[in-house]
Formats: sequence, structure tokens, C-alpha cells
Amino acid sequence: MYLPPIESNCNYEPFVSGDVTIAPDVAIAPGAILQAAPDSRIAIASGVCIGMGAIIHAYNGTIEIEEGATIGAGVLIVGKAKIAAKACIGSLTTVLNCDLEPEQTVAAGSILGDTSRKVSENFQPSPTPIPIPTPTNVEVGTRYNTFIQPKPVSIPETSGAADIEEEMTTSIDSEEEPQPPSMETRYNTLIQPKPISIPETSGAADIEEEIATSIDSEEE
Repeated sequence: MYLPPIESNCNYEPFVSGDVTIAPDVAIAPGAILQAAPDSRIAIASGVCIGMGAIIHAYNGTIEIEEGATIGAGVLIVGKAKIAAKACIGSLTTVLNCDLEPEQTVAAGSILGDTSRKVSENFQPSPTPIPIPTPTNVEVGTRYNTFIQPKPVSIPETSGAADIEEEMTTSIDSEEEPQPPSMETRYNTLIQPKPISIPETSGAADIEEEIATSIDSEEE
């Protein structure tokens, strides 16, 4: 496990706050912090050695360090604890509400004590939030699909391709406008010669006379 190096340039005095009792022959290195919260206290017996940058914070109880115990550099002791006589705590160790036996040795970088959070007996889980109702229970895709419904197209079963083509051609022809008669048709209908009856007993002279009479009557 990687342990960060401890800076050795601490040149400020240890900090002591709250109800703290220290024996005369206790060795405290620079940068150490001894702090007792209200209604809590710290008691350090003779012969104790506290390393550089160690933090001892009493909270909701008493932290008692008995004779000859050694607290390594960068050690953190929080809560209430009892460090028995001649116990040795390695550097960068964390002690949370935990007691040590006499002459007990703790490796550097260890974590001792209960690190979990306690839940109160009166704790009640938050109720499940009520989902907010939507204007409609239909999905967006369904709403858009129901806007336009195409009409079904019926195709006769008996009609073949030829019948359908013939019906379409007849429908188109019926819609076309009537065309005016051609020039040849108009000229043919303007002049209609009258039939000439030739008697069977008439001769050539009579035929010429009747033709001349017919032409004269038309000119008039």
C-alpha cells in the first residue's frame, strides 16, 4: 500500500484545545493537534510519545493514552478510545472509537474501528414519489399514427389487366372534346347534285334538252 511521505519541515508548536491533561514527561513533536470537543476530554499519561503531525480529537467521550504508548507520525485518533500501556501505533494509522490492548502493535497505514454509519431507530425511509400523470396514456408514436388513416382501395377480383386498360381508354376518350369536321367533309356536304332521271324512250336530243333545262333552273 502506498503511503504519502510525511513532511519534515514542521516548525510550529503543537496545538492544544479543550479539556486536555498532559503529563510532564510526554514528548510531543511539532505539528501535533490535541483537541477535545465540549463534554469530552483527553488524558495523556507519562512516557507517551506523540509523533509529528498526529491528530487526537476527542468527541462524545474520552481518549485515554496510558503510560509508555507510542503514537506514530500522522496518526488520526477520533471519538473515544483507550490506548493501553506500551501500545505502538504505526504512522498514518486511523483509529475510530477503538481500544487497543497493552503492548499491541498496529502496522502503518491501518484503519481500526467501525467505519460504518449508524442509522437511528426512528429512521424512516422516504416515501416513493408519486408519478405525475400525463395528459394521455397513449405514447407519442401512437398519437401520430392515428391522425391520418388511409382509405382502403377495392380492386375487382374478376377484372384483368386488359379490362382495366380498356376501361381507362374508354374513360379518356369520353372526356375528349368533339373535333370539328374536316375540310373535305364540309365541301362534300355543301353541294349535293340532284339526281337526273333519264326516260328509257328518250333519245340523245331529248337528253341534251333536259340537261340544259336542269342547269338553267339551278342558275336562276
